[in-house]
Amino acid sequence: MFTAFLIKYAEIGIKGRNRYLFEDALVHQIKHALKKCEGQFIVHKTQGRIYVDAETEFDFDEAVERLQTVFGISGICPVVYVEDEGFDKLKETIIEYIANVYPERDKSFKIQARRARKNYPKDSMSINMDMGEAVLRAYPEMRVDVHNPDILLNIEVREKIYIYSEIIPGPGGMPVGTGGKAMLLLSGGIDSPVAGYMIAKRGVKIDAVYFHAPPYTSERAKQKVVDLARLVSRYTGPIYLHVINFTDIQLYIHEKCPHEELTIIMRRYMMRIAEQIAKETECLGLITGESIGQVASQTMNSLAATNEVCTLPVYRPLIGFDKQEIVEVSEKIGTYETSILPFEDCCTIFVAKHPVTKPNINIIRRHEHNLDEKIQELVEAALRTDEVIVVE
Repeated sequence: MFTAFLIKYAEIGIKGRNRYLFEDALVHQIKHALKKCEGQFIVHKTQGRIYVDAETEFDFDEAVERLQTVFGISGICPVVYVEDEGFDKLKETIIEYIANVYPERDKSFKIQARRARKNYPKDSMSINMDMGEAVLRAYPEMRVDVHNPDILLNIEVREKIYIYSEIIPGPGGMPVGTGGKAMLLLSGGIDSPVAGYMIAKRGVKIDAVYFHAPPYTSERAKQKVVDLARLVSRYTGPIYLHVINFTDIQLYIHEKCPHEELTIIMRRYMMRIAEQIAKETECLGLITGESIGQVASQTMNSLAATNEVCTLPVYRPLIGFDKQEIVEVSEKIGTYETSILPFEDCCTIFVAKHPVTKPNINIIRRHEHNLDEKIQELVEAALRTDEVIVVE
């Protein structure tokens, strides 16, 4: 029965003179999300509202599911709209709406009209009173409650008259693309996909880099990361995934550096390479899934040691999260089951038995000099292996 959706947004409404830019970005993202839906839609904005009008028959559940992946949407209101064919026709539509949406009608209600089109013959107060009277006559088991109603029935008088009462939660946040672009260090674990999701929720476009270590990691491990990127791209839009062959660098570090420092030094070179790709692709920062104290490479000392090699800012949206909190988000966005598949990534293959938890940056730098003979050559060779996979 629904023929449209009213899209509600939150933060965008306080953006002042730049608000139209955020609204336009949200309209663009909604159009992109609905492209593969059954049915044809027109997305348009008018007077502080964004509407999605269905031009053909459509799959309601599929459309809602797609809209719930669009950052910037705080609520999705399924709408019935009618042409302005007189107040009696509007009464009929309202009564029919309640019959279809609320089969159990022992409920309280409130009519909330908004007359955006000022030439409509009734003002908002008159619509509220007359429509409330019509509902009570049709359904005497219902009752009016203007303070805490079970049903808040909205009537918006615009070019057409829109009727809605339900609000389906959206993901919130800001439209992707309004906050610049950043490079996500994506592994096959639970954390990094969640980190990418959370930064994208603030309007940031996401690219990603994955460090592959054949033959120590399999093609299935690589495919797992591609699958994770695809799941995240439901929210972020297309992701350019850079796959870097990191094997020779890892083996060289393993040969030349103290084993308790392997993870930190490998991580520093991952950050260097990721930053170089980020700068070449006009990203404004790096994103990691690190959380303080979760593993040895994520202590405050270790994070300081990896930060030291970067000139771009490093964003860590999970920094204060417990593992269970991260797992809950991964389940919510659908990445958890893929993340726990038993295919190792390059970090876990070369992990030390007793990794240093409080690395001294000066000592780390000194040990990195052991790599001077070949490391720059290996980094340049690794960058030449960059395989870019467009994931969507």
